[in-house]
Amino acid sequence: MSNIHPAPRAQLLREIDQTPVWDVVVIGGGATGLGTAVDAAARGYRTLLVEARDFAKGTSSKATKLVHGGVRYLAQGNISLVREALRERGLLARNAPHVVGKLGFVVPAYRRRDKPFYGAGLKLYDWLAGSLNLSPSRELGIAETQALLPTLTNTLQDRPLRGAMLYYDGQFDDARLAISLMRTVFDLGGIALNNAAVRAIHADTATRQHTLCIEDVETGSQFNVRSRCVINATGVWVDSIRAMVEPAVQPIVAPSQGVHLTLPARFLQSDHAILVPRTDDGRVLFVVPWHGHTIIGTTDTPRADMPFDPNASEQDVDFILRTAARYLSTPPTRSDVLSVWAGLRPLVKRDTKAATSSLSREHTLESHPDGMITVTGGKWTTYRRMAEEVIDLAISTGLLPAAPCRTETLALHGAKPADGAANEISRTGSAARCYGSDAASIAHLPGADRVLIPASGLTEAHVRYAAQAELARSVEDVLARRNRALFLDARAACDAAPEVARILAEELNHDTHWQAREVAAFTTFASGWQLR
Repeated sequence: MSNIHPAPRAQLLREIDQTPVWDVVVIGGGATGLGTAVDAAARGYRTLLVEARDFAKGTSSKATKLVHGGVRYLAQGNISLVREALRERGLLARNAPHVVGKLGFVVPAYRRRDKPFYGAGLKLYDWLAGSLNLSPSRELGIAETQALLPTLTNTLQDRPLRGAMLYYDGQFDDARLAISLMRTVFDLGGIALNNAAVRAIHADTATRQHTLCIEDVETGSQFNVRSRCVINATGVWVDSIRAMVEPAVQPIVAPSQGVHLTLPARFLQSDHAILVPRTDDGRVLFVVPWHGHTIIGTTDTPRADMPFDPNASEQDVDFILRTAARYLSTPPTRSDVLSVWAGLRPLVKRDTKAATSSLSREHTLESHPDGMITVTGGKWTTYRRMAEEVIDLAISTGLLPAAPCRTETLALHGAKPADGAANEISRTGSAARCYGSDAASIAHLPGADRVLIPASGLTEAHVRYAAQAELARSVEDVLARRNRALFLDARAACDAAPEVARILAEELNHDTHWQAREVAAFTTFASGWQLR
């Protein structure tokens, strides 16, 4: 795999401005947008991706960190969705072993019928995965369940623990996968640029080309680019881009908010996760080991608004803690929470009266009369398949010349064979392993042995590499997405912010005033990740 570094931002802007016509311009730097840009560049199209803020800043950095088929959708009878997701899970584990690993899930049984009921469903889950199955599911006795999950409660509502079912799904670092995809775009000859917001789109019906007015958010300057094919992959916010080309268009997204809490590792004390398949109100709850911590989530709460940085509601936090307390021998409290985050999921509207927990994660593609293509819905696991369908649609509608998809066997940037525990994202110190083959480059940078945040493994060298090779432009970019400090321990991330700002200022040639503004901005932002 190539170790091509993106050029400095000024050079990238010049190259974008000097390119007469792009084959493909992708709007949106989340999972779907990045995957689409990789697919397009891999087919040989001249490809540009623009993201208004930072790669994966929205929904795509706030997932449950699972690459999974969706046992919930199996229970709903959506066999085709589960089969597709399980296949994509297997492909992703093969193509990005540095950020995707195998994780065992324990479904505890407190009723006699639980094990045969869950067992039958999970055997079907194994069968649907076929040759790409990670490991077969199996039944656990009481002693083995307790050994795997020492903090699992032995009694639930006066019912004794009767054992469990064990099955396997994938686990990953979502933002690090996004950065791998961004680097892959460059490896394939494309360009991806953050802090570049689309302000207007104009279609030329004669040439079937689009002109996009793009603002460099960092300077406020604007420039135009032309493209044969425009892909709207902005997730929850696709309707705002759709309205640029069709002002009277009806919204197609029903946003749903998911919430997660990060707790110390002692609440789980295991490399296995707990799945609660049905909470009191019909939702699913995960208790998952991740980067040496425990994360608990998630909820599906409908929202009428679409804030860029949603905060968790008090009701969601209390619901998660209350439900987790029923299954853990030591009930977690608000004072134990190290970080709390919320993300908006782009669920596709099918029935406006339906609860968001019942809406499908299936994606939708829309071809606009002027030639723009919108894609939304879906989930991280199926991003590659969604991207393939998008570019295939662009070909079938005459926007692009025919070219075969190459991503099914395309190793992503940084990929290298997993070396035993190297792909176990649950373990302490696994954050550093997510760099894959890039780790050798980081080891030679100044400060490789100087740890800034033990909780996330962030070193001075990681900060320098984020600026030099990963298009990090702010303290938040580093502490939230290039490294996962904010997700693991918000207060520790705030404590490190001044030093991160100082190192970034050296790399990006900023002064002390910039450092002060960055620290203040990050501190304000991170306050929403801490419970009061």
